[in-house]
Amino acid sequence: MRGRFWLWILFPLAIVILLLVIFWNWDWFIPIIDAHASASIGRKVSVQHLAVKFGRITTVTARGITIANPTNFSADTPPLATIDRLGVSVAVMEYIRHRTLSLTTIVIDHPVVAVRELPDRRSNYTLRFAQTQGTNAHPTKFGNLIINNGAVSVIMPIYKTDFNLTVQTRPAPVGNRLFTGGEIVAEAHGTYAAAPVTGRFIGGALLSLRDPSLPYPIDLQVQNGTTLAHLAGTLDDPEHLSGAHLRLSFSGQNMADLYQLTGVPIPATPPFSLTGKLDYSKSAFRFEHFYGHMGSSDLEGTATEALTSPRPTVTADITSHRVDLTDLAGLLGAMPGKTTTPGQTAATRAKVEAANARPNLLPHTKFDLPVLNAVDVDLHYRGEQIINRDVPLDNVVVHLVVKNGRITIDPLNFAVGTGTIASNFELDPVAGSLHTKANIDFHRLQLSRLMAATHAFAGSGTIGGSAYLTGTGDSVAQILSDGDGHATLFLQNGGSVSALLVDLVGLQAGDAVLSALGVPVKTQIHCLIADFALTNGMVDTKTFLIATKAANILGTGTVNLANEQLALQLRTQATHFSIGSLSTPININGHLKNPSVLPAPGPLAARAGPAVALGLLFPPLALLPTIRLGLGDKNACADTITSINQGHPHNPG
Repeated sequence: MRGRFWLWILFPLAIVILLLVIFWNWDWFIPIIDAHASASIGRKVSVQHLAVKFGRITTVTARGITIANPTNFSADTPPLATIDRLGVSVAVMEYIRHRTLSLTTIVIDHPVVAVRELPDRRSNYTLRFAQTQGTNAHPTKFGNLIINNGAVSVIMPIYKTDFNLTVQTRPAPVGNRLFTGGEIVAEAHGTYAAAPVTGRFIGGALLSLRDPSLPYPIDLQVQNGTTLAHLAGTLDDPEHLSGAHLRLSFSGQNMADLYQLTGVPIPATPPFSLTGKLDYSKSAFRFEHFYGHMGSSDLEGTATEALTSPRPTVTADITSHRVDLTDLAGLLGAMPGKTTTPGQTAATRAKVEAANARPNLLPHTKFDLPVLNAVDVDLHYRGEQIINRDVPLDNVVVHLVVKNGRITIDPLNFAVGTGTIASNFELDPVAGSLHTKANIDFHRLQLSRLMAATHAFAGSGTIGGSAYLTGTGDSVAQILSDGDGHATLFLQNGGSVSALLVDLVGLQAGDAVLSALGVPVKTQIHCLIADFALTNGMVDTKTFLIATKAANILGTGTVNLANEQLALQLRTQATHFSIGSLSTPININGHLKNPSVLPAPGPLAARAGPAVALGLLFPPLALLPTIRLGLGDKNACADTITSINQGHPHNPG
């Protein structure tokens, strides 16, 4: 009886098991899996077929996986992702013994990802991951990752971006010690930031990514337009981007293009090439000990980008042992470099030639205020030697700070022999423009050093003075055309008038000009005083006097910075009657970039000189403190002003 009882129990159970084996369908669990996966990422997930193969290594296979777009996307937009087949192999015994989930192999066949961002900034790639409770004392262990025929398309109209990626895993090349567990290869082609982009990434297998005993290898090359970036090396802890042993190289035609790759705004530059060490720690990227060139200038230093809130903070300490100031023209909105700058492509050279051909001297390029507000910046720069043959400056020191879109440059100093040009600037964003304040001091500048750039004049003399400016605009030209301010310069014992006018101004007919002014060619400069006022973009000559033994050359007129037009005149007031009676005024007209210097027409021009110049013979005594500050207490210019204002004809020498 007992045997029959167990028979009646076991036989139906065996039938049930047999029927389950014959008719079991893992697809019955698909609704549960779909619901769990959808809840995990906040996006609808669907699976078409599910299968399980049991063993010490159990394999779960899902086919026809789709991750949908947000519900507010149109139906004709391709889904965020589809996967033909996903296979996951699990080491069952390891979980039973150690409660560790070990995924020995993950196989993904033909994953297709479509990243989309619409013109109204709606995107399909932002997922909402569900929060998990507690911590997992036994983290998941990953083994091999195999991706077959992966494809990614990225379309973002706002960023003018449309490119495709292919993704594939493959065995490591024979003899390659870094990629011992295989490698992941991704290649990109298309458009990024409206410029052609190609890229190739080779990384280690997923196994080496999670194994702390194996450094994770990286080899990334990206070309976007004319910019090429190459990052190669290893990470000891790729999950936290630490333990970096990476070399980063940048090269291209313009550093401003790096903004698309790095998010750091940089003014326009000539062709460049930089190489350094890249590291990451404490939420900051460091580009350390980089070196290279920018145009004709060399560069070296360290730059850090800290991922602070509400915007990143960039700090940099950069040095140039030799610097060409034309390479820095982009800071003012001008075209940097020259047609002879090394490394230029034909297209870049054409841009430089076009900029040189423009009639305007002042830069009209608008400052990009939103970009300026994208990061905070603290930059120290030193150019140890200025190599421009036609620029009489020795070195430059700059400290630039950008904070909340406000720009402070203090100092911006140039050394000129034993003297200095010291300046500071403040630029505050106001209603889409920059309100600018500038102060400049010229202190004991040696004329011999200034004139050395002409390679012809070796006279002596000391220059001093000061200038200040306020103005508002969205470019250098607009700030100056709106500007108010003042500038005063003094020169004592400055060599010969012929050398000063011919070499400094660059007049081909310098001797003829001096003849028209009635001044002997070899007359020595005793003192030069130049005092200008700037009102609403109009420069007015308050005082211009070149005192010599033979005569005083006087200047008057205006410079309109809005249209860059000159309307100046030079006249002679003789210290000896015979010279003054023979003089003819000189008109300086035309454009700032191409002035015209000609004797005034008409027989009455010479006779008009003394009457017009009478008011200019008396430089105000108020200039004396500024003169003494720039030239010292004992100087010829102070003596000249004192003598003239006391009513004595000043006859130096």
